[in-house]
Amino acid sequence: MRLLVVEDEQKVADALRDGLTGEGYDVVVARTGEEALSCVTTDTFDAILLDLTLPVRDGLEVLTTLREQQLLTPVIALTARDTVQDRVAGLDAGADDYLVKPFAFAEVLARVRAVLRRSRPDNVRPLRVGDLEIDPSTRRVTRGDRSLELTAKEFDVLYHLAQHAHQVVSRETLAREVWRETARSTTLDNVMDVHISRLRRKVDHDATVRLIHTIRGVGFTLRESAT
Repeated sequence: MRLLVVEDEQKVADALRDGLTGEGYDVVVARTGEEALSCVTTDTFDAILLDLTLPVRDGLEVLTTLREQQLLTPVIALTARDTVQDRVAGLDAGADDYLVKPFAFAEVLARVRAVLRRSRPDNVRPLRVGDLEIDPSTRRVTRGDRSLELTAKEFDVLYHLAQHAHQVVSRETLAREVWRETARSTTLDNVMDVHISRLRRKVDHDATVRLIHTIRGVGFTLRESAT
């Protein structure tokens, strides 16, 4: 599971990063609101821990922006402000949970597990294309008897292709649905190519039947092919 910690106090950020990493989470730290917004446009996270008292662009503004962009990632608001009005403001802005500083790390873990459980699509069945199986509830991917280790973004790309298996998924669609960019760019095309190349190495490694195909000038498709 990949988490984004948005916290400008270095000691708090380091403690959260070290503690969550020690529990097996993949943690990215952002120090400012602008950095946080940049992170969510270039990467995918399973949950966000967001300090509401950030400099320049505060956490409430960042949270409002995320929800206006239709980002549904669970957000746990972190703040030293403990009035009812403050909690209501955070929840109304789109926070899924609220933690008041100072907090015990055990409570942080419990809150993270809780929002992840609520957001997990347990009712979604695994997708299969040939001998490739993708389980969205656990984000586990296997091909035959091999378990594939994918990054969060690689999983998102592969899952989107699997949802539209045997169809051509355009670069414009991937930009919009996976990277949440409204328009393509040369830089984004290059990023897509890197992810597809890495996925191809992991998914099609030593396989007789290839699954990931590039449709030149259009996009990509996931289908069985021996060529």
